[in-house]
Amino acid sequence: MRVAMIGTGYVGLVSGACFADFGHEVTCVDKDKGKIAAIARGEMPIYEPGLSELVAANARAGRLKFTTDLPGAVTAADAVFIAVGTPSRRGDGHADLSYVFDAAREIARALEGFTVVITKSTVPVGTGDEVERIIRETRADAQFAVVSNPEFLREGAAIRDFKLPDRIVVGSDDARAREVMTELYRPLYINRSAILFTGRRTAELIKYAANAFLATKITFINEIADLAEKVGADVQEIARGIGLDNRIGPKFLHAGPGFGGSCFPKDSVALIKTAQDHDSPLRIVEAVVAVNDARKRSMARKVANALGGELRGKTIAVLGLTFKPNTDDMREAPSIPLITALQDMGAKVRAFDPTGMEQAKPLFTNVTFCNDAYSCAEGASALVIVTEWEQFRALDFARLKKIMASPVLVDLRNVYRPEEIVRHGFAYEGIGRAKK
Repeated sequence: MRVAMIGTGYVGLVSGACFADFGHEVTCVDKDKGKIAAIARGEMPIYEPGLSELVAANARAGRLKFTTDLPGAVTAADAVFIAVGTPSRRGDGHADLSYVFDAAREIARALEGFTVVITKSTVPVGTGDEVERIIRETRADAQFAVVSNPEFLREGAAIRDFKLPDRIVVGSDDARAREVMTELYRPLYINRSAILFTGRRTAELIKYAANAFLATKITFINEIADLAEKVGADVQEIARGIGLDNRIGPKFLHAGPGFGGSCFPKDSVALIKTAQDHDSPLRIVEAVVAVNDARKRSMARKVANALGGELRGKTIAVLGLTFKPNTDDMREAPSIPLITALQDMGAKVRAFDPTGMEQAKPLFTNVTFCNDAYSCAEGASALVIVTEWEQFRALDFARLKKIMASPVLVDLRNVYRPEEIVRHGFAYEGIGRAKK
């Protein structure tokens, strides 16, 4: 099939490359000429394992193209995906849908023959209705159907998630549109990937409900971790004990410094706003957002407590800046409020991240960025693991003890076993673990 992907951000680029790998003819469209030229040269705008190789292979095969010519791509397409950004709107937290609606107007003017227009962007309930209204208002003669097809891609594992999905959600009551969507995803049938056909509004709400639920699981185990510390229990064992219950499951029960990224914070707030607009407040989700925001900054107090309560004049080494491993995404990363709070308490901060340094530098002032974990730790009073990159899972603690001002590890991801670190002569501070 012929596919036009409007937007070459995280969702658009990964989805476009994967559809091309299925054998479809895909044209990715973006207004940014420099970005399109860079992608065509093989320079990816995001860090995602395997993406550059996937793009290059399908571009060589002629199945994947990049352009700024939206009308040309849309006119030739059987299916047009809207995969533009929906950031939080400044001032009120609602999703900013201006890019979606602008894309809908441009698409409408270029439609020829029956075309399925698919919202891949994360959008509030009712957005598909408005996209349909805009297209009909712009082109009364157009033959089209608007479908909701939310994405469920994890940064760092997006290609695998696209090709081996838990489910594919398609929101449409139009029979022809369902046939097109079935054909688009037909290559996944061999993996027995389930297509869940629903109404369009239901599909839009599924995406937000899924993210809010996962954010709730993270926040729940984080609060249990705080209680575990007070009573002398171990949150790792608690998580395992409750995760073995198949009604709960083990995923997203890893205590840490709070969730971040491009989805959970933004989508949770947007869902709250939608619920308030419909006079159906989501008190649990509201609490999740409030607790998570407070938690990120509170991690600085944990660092201070590990050093006797005083940080002024001390150097703190921060390992990991991105919100999770295997990405360069700094959006809503816990490292941002943590480092700001450390500096407010008088600490000097050194930092290292395997991929996120360039994205992080504009976000901080007076932070020394280092080339590796050991140069970062040199002269530090405490080493803080914020992101659980694989590079930080087998550190040489004998070497670290020689170069640090004091042997203190604050492990905000519970990467290490406390007794192991204590044997190396370090003081250990984790999340939800009794003091050793």
